Amino acid sequence: MREMSPWREPVPAGGTMGEPQARGRFGEYGGRYAPESLVEACREVDEAFREARADPGFRAALAELLALHVGRPTPLTPARRLSQELGVRLYLKREDLTHTGSHKINNVLGQALLATRMGRRRLIAETGAGQHGVATATAAALLGLEATVFMGERDIERQALNVFRMRMLGAEVIPVTTGSRTLKDATSEAMRHWVGVTGDSHYCVGSVIGPDPYPWMVREFQRVIGDEARAQCAAELRTGVPDHVVACVGGGSNAAGTFAGFADTSARFVGVEAEGGAGAALGRLGVLHGCRSLFLQDDDGQIVEAHSIAPGLDYPGVGPEHAHLRELGRARYVTVTDEEAVGAAVRLARTEGIVPALESAHALAWVIRAAGEGELAAGSTVLMTLSGRGDKDISTLKELL
Repeated sequence: MREMSPWREPVPAGGTMGEPQARGRFGEYGGRYAPESLVEACREVDEAFREARADPGFRAALAELLALHVGRPTPLTPARRLSQELGVRLYLKREDLTHTGSHKINNVLGQALLATRMGRRRLIAETGAGQHGVATATAAALLGLEATVFMGERDIERQALNVFRMRMLGAEVIPVTTGSRTLKDATSEAMRHWVGVTGDSHYCVGSVIGPDPYPWMVREFQRVIGDEARAQCAAELRTGVPDHVVACVGGGSNAAGTFAGFADTSARFVGVEAEGGAGAALGRLGVLHGCRSLFLQDDDGQIVEAHSIAPGLDYPGVGPEHAHLRELGRARYVTVTDEEAVGAAVRLARTEGIVPALESAHALAWVIRAAGEGELAAGSTVLMTLSGRGDKDISTLKELL
């Protein structure tokens, strides 16, 4: 069954996606729900990030890394054949063309640079699809840091290529055998590990989740996607702004970074979740992994395990800022099935010669469905963030096709 949050008129320009309010809040969401031993560590990260983002030297160093090692800016590619079939003008923000193959590297390089500024020698990370783990291992190798990546045993099995890449880059990959053995449990184990090593290690959170300042810090490091796309759309589109801005949502970092570039415009935001991991569309208020947000829960308030064919969307909640955007009506959150995502991946491959990550294929599946059902007006412009390439999912797709 399709589920979606309400789609109301956007809030006035300038009303969203700035700094969080006091105590790291986005409305009633966010905060710093962490063990006492981590409260001080989060405060140190917050202080260091605020100082770094105000430092022209830090910003210049990060911009250089993004240009020389990531390949930014990434292109804005018109999907010409698919657009003709759908009757809309679809543009793809090509994060799949970054070094390591996804948007994750943008945030990781920012946090790795911050870690060196703080005198930390090791990065800790969680990963589901493996892309954040690969990005963390890559940044650690580049900057001379150690890396420890926690990954669910189930995800290790279905993402063997990325596990090999992490180990080749010198990272330690620790299997997580508890719970569903996926992203939620990897995140829990990484946070527990951080408790004992805060003095020399930085926890490099991969999405806009976790205790303050992580949700907005990760969004700010991913803002480069939206800022670039905004400038590219200004040059490409007659109106300068697309009618719709679409991105897949697990925790929601690529979506948050993309949306941030258009927060003061009339563009409608659509976050596309996996049907089995729809925290924004179906979640209820709760606390998990250090923040207050929307999570899948049973009647007793226990977290319900998520499911998605895309490991990066296999998370039972959503970042607190997304919960806030949903409540404001600034963004709409919809769901897509595994089957729709696989079909969208195949269609993009056969019309545009691009094999997307299954996470990104969810966003495309909604565009295809909405265009076919008339929800997207004929001739409307759609910007979609193609968050990652599909190499990692070839084994899964091979079994299904």
